[in-house]
Amino acid sequence: MITLKEAKNYLRVDYDEDDKLIQNLLVTSKQLVMDVGRMSEEEFSVNEDTVRTAMLFALGYLYENRSNPDYHKLTLCLRSILFAQREGVI
Repeated sequence: MITLKEAKNYLRVDYDEDDKLIQNLLVTSKQLVMDVGRMSEEEFSVNEDTVRTAMLFALGYLYENRSNPDYHKLTLCLRSILFAQREGVI
């Protein structure tokens, strides 16, 4: 859904040294969004705009706070972004 090039542009990273880290964080961001949003792979694809926003938020947070992330804070922010998409909420 989000390419490495898009992720690096969002993070404003111009060098290649962090490519592997960013790719790993993209996978983690996707899984976090799916878990917090209580989404299957299919539902994940249907809500593309909101999911992209949540993934980029998670990616940015994890990249900037990679040495000491606060997962509780991140989860609360993702819940706010994904509120309407969460299964069983509406």
